Amino acid sequence: MTGPGKPLRRIDAPFVSLGPSGVTVRDRLKGLTPENEKVLRLVGGHLGSLASRDLKARCADGLEHGNQTWATRKRDLTVQSSSRWAGSITKATHDQWALSRRGQAAHLDSLDTGIRTISHRLSLPLVERGSRRQPGGYRSKHEWFVKTRRLHVLEERRAAVAADRDNGIVHVVRGGRKLLNTRHNLDTAQLTEQQWRERWETARRFLSADGESGKRFGNETIRVTPDGEVSIKLPAPLADLANARHGRYVLTAKVTFPHRGTEWADRIEANRAVAYRIHLDVDRGRWYLDASWTRPVVKTMPLEAARAAGMVGVDTNADHFACWHLDTHGNPVGDPQRFPYDLTGTATHRDAQIRHAITQLLHWAKRCGMRAIGLENLDFTAETTREKHGRRKRFRQLLSGIPTGKLRARLVSMAAELDLVIVAVDPAYTSRWGAQHWQKPLATPTRKTTRHDSAAVAIGRRALGHPIRRRTAPPHDDQSDRRGHRTAQAGPGIRGREETRHPATDRAHDARARAGTTRTRATSRASNTVRDARSDQTWVQDPLLLT
Repeated sequence: MTGPGKPLRRIDAPFVSLGPSGVTVRDRLKGLTPENEKVLRLVGGHLGSLASRDLKARCADGLEHGNQTWATRKRDLTVQSSSRWAGSITKATHDQWALSRRGQAAHLDSLDTGIRTISHRLSLPLVERGSRRQPGGYRSKHEWFVKTRRLHVLEERRAAVAADRDNGIVHVVRGGRKLLNTRHNLDTAQLTEQQWRERWETARRFLSADGESGKRFGNETIRVTPDGEVSIKLPAPLADLANARHGRYVLTAKVTFPHRGTEWADRIEANRAVAYRIHLDVDRGRWYLDASWTRPVVKTMPLEAARAAGMVGVDTNADHFACWHLDTHGNPVGDPQRFPYDLTGTATHRDAQIRHAITQLLHWAKRCGMRAIGLENLDFTAETTREKHGRRKRFRQLLSGIPTGKLRARLVSMAAELDLVIVAVDPAYTSRWGAQHWQKPLATPTRKTTRHDSAAVAIGRRALGHPIRRRTAPPHDDQSDRRGHRTAQAGPGIRGREETRHPATDRAHDARARAGTTRTRATSRASNTVRDARSDQTWVQDPLLLT
């Protein structure tokens, strides 16, 4: 519980999350001949080598990059490919360099957080207890000594990263640093050198082409016709492999895009831009084609309209969604719902589990007649540092394992397809206050309410604009207040309405007793009973009501 003496952090107002800005669909390239696969490998390898050289040149430019250097790089690439391939390669290079810069800034923030935490804990006496916001001192002299050494390591590491950032130096590996380091641990990864080599070459291929509005079917480099025919504009050195006019190579595979195929067909028939990417799944031995395009910015549903039909509160946990349907007044309706998922195993398995759980959640919300879903605006980037929860390794792994960013983005995009909106709320105190005010009242002999279920109610009430706490039952008749004051809810504009209700006790008297001070008013010597009262006492009506 949050005591009256503890200050609460400011709780941000709920807001409606923006809808998706783009769409990506995928279909398998079925029926490829060995000749088709050979051409795809040759084209992808050639363009991949050009992309690697271009990335090296861009990293060498650093902060001195400008329009002139970009034009020079693109002109050199055009000679060895084509102008459109060169444009796609340089754009991908710029995106990768910018992503590395953002990762560098995030790494600096993480190092700063670790340095501040260690410095704070080193300044405290040993075994001093911490608070919810700040950790306490270290447990032993040995741990204190080890952390002083780690502090110097982090400071040196931060100085090196800061110097790289000031000089515009980034460290990028085409194909991924993880896969590169796997080459030295093949036994641990259970891979042979040939298997690793195939994955490495696949990751470094480049077969991506940006769309172009006004061109035939929205893309001149990788073209897909309405009947599903896929053709590729070959680079200049590989033009002799063409099997169609104008230096193009037509694949034998056909694509249909079962998901959002109608929307894709409408775009290409109107010659609107569609970007394509061809890639190989090494584990399955299958080639795939991804199609993506942007969507116009659509005005989101107003918050008042989203609240009109009630809300579904969703509490995100490490292995399930805990949900509860709330009416417009913030009252729970029906029974809680739980949609489990498993975040162990491969990335593909985890992604499939999340999509399946989100699909179940959205379909249940539609059956309830909802228009909005309340979700916590979670961000665990500051909570997963080893310096804050050093000994609680399982807890850090639990926080790191919840894909909050990916989950939120996927939920927003999938909800938009069902005309549902996501109302993001501040996650402060939802689990604590939900358990305090709702867990016990919602439990029945046949229904066990968990802490996560009550947190879902708290999230839904906050999304609806109601305070989390329940209405306090009015007192019995014949008491001094005669009902009334405890049934009134705090309005949305009243400060402190989210706080717990303070018990009506003489806290000023308790504070004086703890401080050792005396009362400011003399104690009356009058008797407490009628029998002991003096018979000669007279009553005087004083206009100033002196006591």
